[in-house]
Amino acid sequence: MDKLYICKSILDLMIKKGKTVCTAESCTSGRIAASLTMISGASDYFQGGLVAYQDEWKIKYLGVSQSDIKKYNVVSRQVLEQMVIGACEFFSADYALASTGYAGRGTSDIPDGTIWIGWGNKDDVHSLLLSHDNGRESNTENATNKVLEEFLKYLHNLE
Repeated sequence: MDKLYICKSILDLMIKKGKTVCTAESCTSGRIAASLTMISGASDYFQGGLVAYQDEWKIKYLGVSQSDIKKYNVVSRQVLEQMVIGACEFFSADYALASTGYAGRGTSDIPDGTIWIGWGNKDDVHSLLLSHDNGRESNTENATNKVLEEFLKYLHNLE
């Protein structure tokens, strides 16, 4: 699906419902926020975005548990879902989209291209693991596009 079409559809649904959205990004480095705001009118529903590349910012601003980072790794469903919830709270938004992963420099335990994406609200968080390595640029673009697609499906399912 075309990214412009997806973002315009998200904008239309959010404005129709009178809802707001925000982002909490790590490995996508603000690409999700940039995508959502490339459509005129985004200021009517987009609250803001936080690129929390370092763990300390995930803990300080998004309320991610330091012990969960140690227990599960920063690239985990548990941390990703806390990022979604924390972003909703930090930005006072109805919904959030988030990402955490290793787009291009993984570890011996977690390879390149391992990215968790998530969307939802503080009471209903959805997540998906992406695990294909096609190079850093392609991995981040794929994660961005996939979370936007999944969020649009989620919004349609709420109707």
